[in-house]
Amino acid sequence: MQFFASCPLGVADLTAAELRACGATQTAEFKLGVQFEGPLEAAYRACLWSRTASRILMPLGRFDAATPEALYQGVKTIPWHEHIAAGRTLAVDFGGSSSGITHTKFGALKTKDAIVDQLRDRTGERPSVRLDQPDVRVDVRLDNERATVSLDLSGESLHRRGYRARGVAAPLKENLAAAILLRSAWPPIAAEGGSLVDPMCGSGTLPIEAAMMVLDIAPGALRDYFGFLGWAGHDALLWQRLLLEAKERRAAGAGRKLDIRGYDSDPGAVRASHENLERIQLHQIVHIERRELSQLTREGGDRGLLITNPPYGERIGDQDRLRDLYALLGQRLRERFEGWKAAVFTGNPPLAKSLSINARRTHTLFNGRIECRLLRFDVEPMQYTGAASIQTSEERREEIVARPGAQMFANRLRKNLKAAVSWARRESIDCYRIYDADMPEYAFAIDLYSDGATQQWAYVQEYAPPRTVEISAAGKRRNEVLAVIPDVLQLPPERIHLRERRQQKGATQYEKVDAAGEFHVVREGPYRFRVNFQDYLDTGLFLDHRMTRARIGELARGKRVLNLFAYTGTATVYAAGGGARSSTTVDMSRTYIEWAKRNLALNQLATPEHGFIQDDCLSWLREQRAGPSFDLGRFDLMFIDPPTHSRSKRMDEDFDVQRDHAQLIHDAAALLGADGLIVFSNNFTRFKMDPAVLNDFHVEDITQQTLPWDFRRNRRIHTCFLIRHKSV
Repeated sequence: MQFFASCPLGVADLTAAELRACGATQTAEFKLGVQFEGPLEAAYRACLWSRTASRILMPLGRFDAATPEALYQGVKTIPWHEHIAAGRTLAVDFGGSSSGITHTKFGALKTKDAIVDQLRDRTGERPSVRLDQPDVRVDVRLDNERATVSLDLSGESLHRRGYRARGVAAPLKENLAAAILLRSAWPPIAAEGGSLVDPMCGSGTLPIEAAMMVLDIAPGALRDYFGFLGWAGHDALLWQRLLLEAKERRAAGAGRKLDIRGYDSDPGAVRASHENLERIQLHQIVHIERRELSQLTREGGDRGLLITNPPYGERIGDQDRLRDLYALLGQRLRERFEGWKAAVFTGNPPLAKSLSINARRTHTLFNGRIECRLLRFDVEPMQYTGAASIQTSEERREEIVARPGAQMFANRLRKNLKAAVSWARRESIDCYRIYDADMPEYAFAIDLYSDGATQQWAYVQEYAPPRTVEISAAGKRRNEVLAVIPDVLQLPPERIHLRERRQQKGATQYEKVDAAGEFHVVREGPYRFRVNFQDYLDTGLFLDHRMTRARIGELARGKRVLNLFAYTGTATVYAAGGGARSSTTVDMSRTYIEWAKRNLALNQLATPEHGFIQDDCLSWLREQRAGPSFDLGRFDLMFIDPPTHSRSKRMDEDFDVQRDHAQLIHDAAALLGADGLIVFSNNFTRFKMDPAVLNDFHVEDITQQTLPWDFRRNRRIHTCFLIRHKSV
């Protein structure tokens, strides 16, 4: 037999898995449901056990229905006496439209007339219409001029479990709540002994659904109404067997230990939760009480899931209040639930920024017609954003700082800081590195940025630990580093920014990771630059290229300069400030081109001689060579600093610096004057210059001359070469 299970948008894969567990032999997922095959028992089980389905439909016929007459005749071809016994009641749900049927009520009326007329002609009796809990509910869907007529075996939406005594404003439907729990990996967390907490539980839907999953309680076991109970083809013995099995499974699961808690500040919501728990007989298992969010504490174990559906905000003035609410939730998570998983289901995703925790995964789901996001978090310091990445309670911080490892790290950081500050003052350097995994087990890079006057910031990058390092050990060391930094550097938490450092691949060099939009102005030599510590993978100023930029400035006087893969245009600033005759700055990212323009303007260097081009650098070079105005000596000085690897939809092809640098250099050299110079650098640690470049050009390796003192621990952070035509 063939059936169709409707479900909320974005849930079909979860529903399909449930159907297979119910005995479905084949499943096909669609946007709003799952088609499946199997015996009648599979459909009955789905009605009883599916936690995510909305309805279970059994198709009875499909036919063309462009006109009311075609719909009427098509419905009459179905043998309704096999489905509706004498004296039974009927209701019709109708959806969709065709060229001749534009109103659903009219379509429902024509369907009802066809059924009633056929039964009256055959038996002399006609069923009466009952909209609320009829014996038989018929579902008609009209799409592309064709109608599908089905028997609704569920009778009413399966989200109505039968335990809700009363609700509160805008409750989650039970099947959506179940989908949220499944998406949040609650079953495996529970299997490992994890706890569950909902700090804004409303009428208790999430805690109750969570308990039903763990205790193996059939979601339909409390219902006394299904659409198949009044159906003429109903198999009562089969249904009684399934109910008995569900009862036995609940009894077998009753001994399982679980810790599920719900809290809410609204006493009415808490009362509703208790009534719902009484009806499902979970009042002695699930604990729900009135508690303000500010009083939230962790009473479970070291692992678990905090899951909640906070308010979305629908009225003017709600946003500021809700930002404070989300910020408080984030604070409670960071202070009390470190090591847990968290899931926040919200119809207002921008508010989640106030949590100050980066989401690990995001799922799109719909609460009614509201498009929502399920945001999943690992409550770990490396995921914290902004000042929250450093802040912790004073008591907790003191305990961490007292650890031997933290003391050793603090001593090393103080020693490094003293030496770096002394060097930076002598060299008049304001932005520099003070620590770079000096102690390998504390794999961090720490940079200080300053405006040259009163403002200073620390940018802390954690190198992603190898898979051989246990997560708990890496987390312990991270906590020690974050606890030590504020005191040693004498900086408040809001001026310390944490980022995890991973190898950049593809288009990640242009990837935006946050949306704080907060820029600061720092000083390097005679120039000032805009940096951003939160929104991007890098700050906007590569400190290891400090000496390279200075060399560009020295070489640029009177020259026509090309800055290729320009990033934020810092080298262009040095070139323009060094007296370049003109400059062309090329980068694929519009964001970075605009950033570069602002950097030039910040230094009063934004004049018409200095132009900007947003384009794929590789394609742009080829276009210049092929263009009608090709000029062999168009540039006198080039700075080329490509990414190690790039693969982007905005590029015609992927780029690998080791594989493709020879072609890149040859293409660039075609635009270089006879006595011109290319400064070529990159950050690939195993880079080797291609023999084709060495044969065709004069190449000088100046890597060691461009490595600053503060990067002496990492001699492979970049390579740098001077490349000239051999005729020079």
